Amino acid sequence: MNTDASHRPYTYVRRPLVEPDWRRLPGWRGVGDAQWRDARWQRAHCVKNAGELRAVVGDLLQESFYADLAADVERFATMSMLIPPQMLNVMAPQAESDPASFTEAFMADPVRRYMLPVRSDRHPRWPSHPRAQRDSLHEAEMWVVEGLTHRYPTKVLAELVATCPQYCGHCTRMDLVGTSTPQVVKTRLVLKPADRQELMLDYLKRTPGVRDVVVSGGDVANVPWPRLETFVLRLLELESVRDIRLATKALVGLPQHWLQPGVVEGMARIAGLARRRGVNLAVHTHANHVRSVTPLVAEAARALLDAGVRDVRNQGVLLRGVNTTPADLLDLCFALQGEAGILPYYLYLCDMIPNAEHWRIPVHRAQRLQEAIMGYLPGYATPRIVCDVPYAGKRWVHQVVEYDRERGISYWAGSHGTGLDGDGPQDRRFPFYDPIDTLPESGRRWWADGEGRP
Repeated sequence: MNTDASHRPYTYVRRPLVEPDWRRLPGWRGVGDAQWRDARWQRAHCVKNAGELRAVVGDLLQESFYADLAADVERFATMSMLIPPQMLNVMAPQAESDPASFTEAFMADPVRRYMLPVRSDRHPRWPSHPRAQRDSLHEAEMWVVEGLTHRYPTKVLAELVATCPQYCGHCTRMDLVGTSTPQVVKTRLVLKPADRQELMLDYLKRTPGVRDVVVSGGDVANVPWPRLETFVLRLLELESVRDIRLATKALVGLPQHWLQPGVVEGMARIAGLARRRGVNLAVHTHANHVRSVTPLVAEAARALLDAGVRDVRNQGVLLRGVNTTPADLLDLCFALQGEAGILPYYLYLCDMIPNAEHWRIPVHRAQRLQEAIMGYLPGYATPRIVCDVPYAGKRWVHQVVEYDRERGISYWAGSHGTGLDGDGPQDRRFPFYDPIDTLPESGRRWWADGEGRP
């Protein structure tokens, strides 16, 4: 009989959400509740470099951590550091206060692993897959105007801004979003925001086959509210648009933004108009681990729902060392669905961006995870695990049509005929690649010999 805990059925126990006490950190001992709930204070006190991290944690982190961090910034980081206090506070919430214990807990923390990567996290042999690309989904190739990606027949992605309130190390848009790092000089949006939005709206007026607009970036929380409200109101004037989704990591990383009275009142205005016009208005956010789902996150989600938003949904990413066990995923989903009112929606395989191999998992492991979480949550709240295949689009992990497990190459059916297939046949198959370190020895040797390089 197998008694390994990893093979035992998951046991649900309702657990209340917890807001860790930020005063446990030396730099925030004098911060009161009113300051913590203030979005302006949160933004002003984001941690952007090692010096600012030291100012918060004092002597709790050993020098070895800062050396590890500096090595990563110099050689591997594709995203600059930007961590709101809200997110830093959920890292190592129960660590002991001596430096050795705190450093060990901080290094092992799942939120730290994707928000604040260090050199020793990266894979020593394969930090990048040979087929990794900066714009791994080729979104810029599909721009019909600057920032407007028309990738699917009835859906577009509108990138209004190239910044976020926080920067995640695994960002799929690392080519565009955030400030440059020693490794990555970022692509820049050229047009003025008002001009870019006018071109987007003009395209949508001329393309009535588009019914679904994802408004993103970056993060819509970094768009000044009057500008965002005006853009959404103009989308609501288009009879062809029936779904609008606002994408914001800030619901989890900076819930204080979505609790500001002016923002709540503005959301009620646009949600009311959407409801009267029969348009589905939703908010999509990004939580990867249960620790990041706190009472403030739940309060912000409830405020959006009370304002009239149809749904608040989560799109997480499967990341090694963060959430790639059934228990990790179910803990996250029950906290989202049962405690915060956020619908578990998608879990993505990490995209094939540079220096991300230590985060990625193979397709077959994602398939097993999908199978393992079935039957625990309500069907409508069971997230779909998907692979965003370059040029082919999102595919449920069980839709793979051919899979070479030895070399880690999966093949997926083609697109819906929106030009993603280029000039090739409509039955063309598109490849995706497992991380090389997860392959059998023969497969690792095949890649090491350069057989699979472009």
